Amino acid sequence: MTSEERVLAACAFERPDRIPRFDPFWEFPESWREAVGSPEEFNDIRILWADESPFPSRAHLIKEEGDCAYHADSWGRVIRGRRGAYFHEILEVAMPEGTDLDAVAFESPKDDARYLLGYATEPERDRAVEEQKRNCCVFGKTGGPYLRSTFWRGETQFLMDIASDPGLARAIAEKTARHLAAVGVEEIRRFGLENTGVWIYDDMAHNGGPMFSPASFESVFLPAYRCMIRSYKEAGARYVFLHSDGDIRPLVDMLIDAGIDGVNPLERRAGMDILQIRRRYPRLILVGGMCNSDALVNGPVERIEREAREIIDIGRDGGIVIGTHSIGPDVPLEHYLAYHRTCLTHGDFAHGLRR
Repeated sequence: MTSEERVLAACAFERPDRIPRFDPFWEFPESWREAVGSPEEFNDIRILWADESPFPSRAHLIKEEGDCAYHADSWGRVIRGRRGAYFHEILEVAMPEGTDLDAVAFESPKDDARYLLGYATEPERDRAVEEQKRNCCVFGKTGGPYLRSTFWRGETQFLMDIASDPGLARAIAEKTARHLAAVGVEEIRRFGLENTGVWIYDDMAHNGGPMFSPASFESVFLPAYRCMIRSYKEAGARYVFLHSDGDIRPLVDMLIDAGIDGVNPLERRAGMDILQIRRRYPRLILVGGMCNSDALVNGPVERIEREAREIIDIGRDGGIVIGTHSIGPDVPLEHYLAYHRTCLTHGDFAHGLRR
């Protein structure tokens, strides 16, 4: 099977030749290449994303002071960052308190420049996308109505809106969702993703649960999710997945009702145990399941192998893509190799290997 055939078989709850895999790396260590090979050789999914920001023309460097730089970004924020630092400080947002929502105009989602994916021309991009499709199962990606609304409203203020003015919060979420949906529809059309679909990336939970109550999700965000998922499927997307960190169990029933086909990354440490989720939702496509913050970091090898085998076993008749949230520098090679070898041996369904 090709990667696309393998992933789509799993999505259709059919047995693939081997367990499909999706392991995003923060940065693949070159020192691992001899032992593990290239991630492109064993990763079956590739995610493409356009510039979905509402104000791409606003992005520019404002000034530099010492080792700090001040930027206006394409989400309408003014941010301050220190050279070499991972995080930055948000100084201003596009819609501070008191701003008229109707007066905030997003730039067109049909702008060709949004979809170049870093290539100079559309023909170059098209050739690159077709090459990726030969090697991976390619999906599109947009953000979601919670996290992307916090980008231009401000996280603290938007959480206050949800609690104190849910009507305004819903209007903000729906404005965000309409824009994101338009971008996602263009991704499907321009990148030819009708055979696969789109992922919605919307980190809306922590290890203790969602950032808001299920009732708030239902009143503020569920209409926005319905809008996005309906738009993608009407544009031809076969599947729509949700990526959210943390424990989203209180929201899963509503997400399925809105049309979500699968979820990722299923962080066991956050309570999203893939075995329990499978029992409760037998037709929900599950992508992930391996713990990158405990098991793969701390081991031991026997635990890693056992947990990987458990996930592989429930994926023998489809419905599962094994993977992690991400692989960072805190994961030792020895531990990743134990997981990798288990996928190659126990996960080889075509030859019936069970080791």
